[in-house]
Amino acid sequence: MIRDEISYKEAGKFEETRCEKIHNVIFDSSLEASILVAREIANLIQRKEELNEPCVLGLATGSSPIKVYEELVRMHNEEKLSFKNVVTFNLDEYYPMDKESIQSYFHFMHDHLFNYVDILPENINIPDGEVSSQELLQYCIDYEMKIKSYGGLDFQLLGIGRTGHIGFNEPGSHINSGTRSITLDHITRIDAASSFLGIDNVPRKAITMGIGTVRKAKRIVLLAWGISKAEIVKDTIEGEKSSQVPATYLQEHNNTTFVLDRDASSELTRVKTPWLVKSCFWNDDLKLKAVVWLSELTKKPILKLTDKDYNNNGMSGLLAEVGIAYHLNIKMFNKLQHSITGWPGGKPDSEDTNRPERCIPAKKRIIIFSPHPDDDVISMGGTFDRLVEHGHEVHIAYQTSGNLAVSNEEGLKFAEVAEILNPGSNASSTIIQFLKNKSKNDIDPVEVRKLKTFIRRSESLGATRYLGVPDENVHFLDLPFYETGTVKKGKLTDTDIKIMCDLIEDIKPHQIYAAGDLADPHGTHKVCLDSLFEALKRLKSKTYMDDCWVWLYRGAWHEWESWQIEMAVPMSPDQVLKKRHAIFYHQSQKDGVMFQGDDSREFWVRAEDRNRGTAIKYNDLGLAEYAAIEAFKRYRF
Repeated sequence: MIRDEISYKEAGKFEETRCEKIHNVIFDSSLEASILVAREIANLIQRKEELNEPCVLGLATGSSPIKVYEELVRMHNEEKLSFKNVVTFNLDEYYPMDKESIQSYFHFMHDHLFNYVDILPENINIPDGEVSSQELLQYCIDYEMKIKSYGGLDFQLLGIGRTGHIGFNEPGSHINSGTRSITLDHITRIDAASSFLGIDNVPRKAITMGIGTVRKAKRIVLLAWGISKAEIVKDTIEGEKSSQVPATYLQEHNNTTFVLDRDASSELTRVKTPWLVKSCFWNDDLKLKAVVWLSELTKKPILKLTDKDYNNNGMSGLLAEVGIAYHLNIKMFNKLQHSITGWPGGKPDSEDTNRPERCIPAKKRIIIFSPHPDDDVISMGGTFDRLVEHGHEVHIAYQTSGNLAVSNEEGLKFAEVAEILNPGSNASSTIIQFLKNKSKNDIDPVEVRKLKTFIRRSESLGATRYLGVPDENVHFLDLPFYETGTVKKGKLTDTDIKIMCDLIEDIKPHQIYAAGDLADPHGTHKVCLDSLFEALKRLKSKTYMDDCWVWLYRGAWHEWESWQIEMAVPMSPDQVLKKRHAIFYHQSQKDGVMFQGDDSREFWVRAEDRNRGTAIKYNDLGLAEYAAIEAFKRYRF
């Protein structure tokens, strides 16, 4: 859908939105949505300029608004959008926090917006993380009063945390709260850990605008991208108002819009179970989704579902279309059953009509793309092993070096071993001295990044050799977008895409496996996937691409829903153990991993529990019982 601006509409007035209490708009991509939000802000700035009035913007940080700021910068450069009449107030800042720290929101805003537009420095207001504790209370009062002196905020841009916080208004925040200091929730600190290279480095406090301050804004737009935001988005839009989910207080604001991508909207009733709120066009995919949902809801295998089950759970429309439950159950059961295969590369000399993969050619050339140097074994180690075991020509392509995820302590350990083996080495001595004296704002120099890169390469080669892949089939692409030395990555460029194209051109694969984990639309996995999609677009006209199928696996945090799975590869207990041992080769990521996410378990434990959970789901649906299953969804380009 093409729009010039996102218009507010009152939620809950139509059948398909009756569960919803906040207006929301769903887009196919966060980029499309961000451009439109930027356009709304630009239009507001220009209207205010025509009235000779200041445009007072409340701004947010984090990954969600990055593309909005990029588009505003583009409009400033290419469309002469001026920011001279703009006054900004940022939502929050860590406390204490040095302005010059690369983790500060002061740095973030200048790095993403203020350094590239003509806003007057005196019109920029960001909470000061360096104010003394004795002056902090008065500082917060003054910040609040300064906002009021401009007549409040004309427009407030928000993100949302997994705790339901807006700004840093954590659970328990009062609806009328003003600007103040606050203690950060543990989940919020976990989510920030990657930016600080570990949760131990994340501040425990922050300064934030209050909910009362935010709610006085004339217009509020909240951005939410990715599957990790889906649950809290549903709780906020459909749940009851509660201080435990502070964003629900926006239900009382009469000009708020949530702007969502498909993944962030996936738990909303009208998206997840549309048959409960409106009439549906029942294609096979929606039928499968509905039948799986009903089976899980009733805790009955698919073949035991009855007409009464359908009628009692809002699916009488589907039943009326298909006739009786029995025929529908059989069809959907068979569809799921046909997704199961022990031959992910195709079974030779077999009838493959009902198999997920082709039997020809019997021996395939295969590329497994791994964003980091361990995603391959964590996410599809069992399938990886099966493909090698069946004699396919398997290539592993590690898209990034992963050096950022190697701790300083791990790097120091290897540097000291190198020093022992080669006493007096200038390179080792320099690295040791840097790592011993490194401060939190220091960026690893090239020598240190190389050392950390080699650590990850050697671990990867250990795992691939263990699984039987020759070294010449292991490719370290080191895509340049990643090699910044900081958590903030560069943009995807033609150089990155050419590296991807060259490898695909060289191998001419029959199968490609890639990480389809989109929890963070600005994260490394998403950029790596975008690099593949762009490469496929450029190579699509090549004859060999007609015979290339692409299978997407999920990362360590999420799995495909049962109804989405198009290829399910069972693993025996022995294969589960073999996969575990392959993961163990990545020792730098085993204990005290830097980017733990919201799950304290080690990666091998998460992987086994996820694969076991998928097998249990298949069993509960009435299918065969396996020890574990790895799941894939086909990407058609």
